[in-house]
Amino acid sequence: MQCTSDFLELSERIADVVHEAIKDLVGTADAGKVLYIGADGTATSLIDDISEKAIFALIEKEKTPFRIISEEAGENIFGTSPAYTLIIDPIDGTYNACSGIPFYSLSIAIARTDLNDLCFGYVKNLANGDTFYAEAGEGAYLNGTKIKPSGNSELSRFCMSIYGHRSNTKETAILSSNVRRVRNLGSVALELCYVASGMIDAFADVRGTMRMTDVAAGKLIINEAGGIITNGCGESLKLENKLISKVRVIASNGKAHEKILKCSMGVIHDNQ
Repeated sequence: MQCTSDFLELSERIADVVHEAIKDLVGTADAGKVLYIGADGTATSLIDDISEKAIFALIEKEKTPFRIISEEAGENIFGTSPAYTLIIDPIDGTYNACSGIPFYSLSIAIARTDLNDLCFGYVKNLANGDTFYAEAGEGAYLNGTKIKPSGNSELSRFCMSIYGHRSNTKETAILSSNVRRVRNLGSVALELCYVASGMIDAFADVRGTMRMTDVAAGKLIINEAGGIITNGCGESLKLENKLISKVRVIASNGKAHEKILKCSMGVIHDNQ
């Protein structure tokens, strides 16, 4: 398993079993029932648990050994001496899925032993089937068509997804006041792909709550599309081998990245 077709076919099989497992649960009262606290330290709902178990059942049937790092169960080894690691968020956008909002996704990144040696990234909107993927060195694609970020260079004209919090109101307000439009859609993996494809110009999480399962696939897709993704200090975004590790994430088309970084740190104000 060393080429785009192999990785893509595996990802599609995973997406199919997840879709089948949750299709009758989406938008129901039971979907959001909390079962336990997952390996990432957050609550695991019924729909998360069912999705992850469907993935594990499929991987057990596969002949290729894998190490899996998943948001709910943490690390699991399937087979002997796996050469690849799957970094999986079974449902990114759990609230949306539970509420019946058609914007939730499956996120899969495939890496070698070093988690930062990403080979393949895959994000699928499970509600409408839109599929983003990228292989290292081969570009990024949406539904088979090559994508690239927007060419917009003026921050004041940006459409930007911003994730803030009550303790980050200053940074959120500064970012919001320096762009034209703000969107917060509820699935980070998909929103990173929207940056990669030019649907939005940038993404910022100023809470510092992003984990590797949230961003691994999107990181490769953005890089391969020609965009930029960094931590909150502007440094290369590194995937930590710990699910509980959290980081600020800034992603953009690359045209105003430094200004976004400054805004996210409370430096730039209106008209500056």
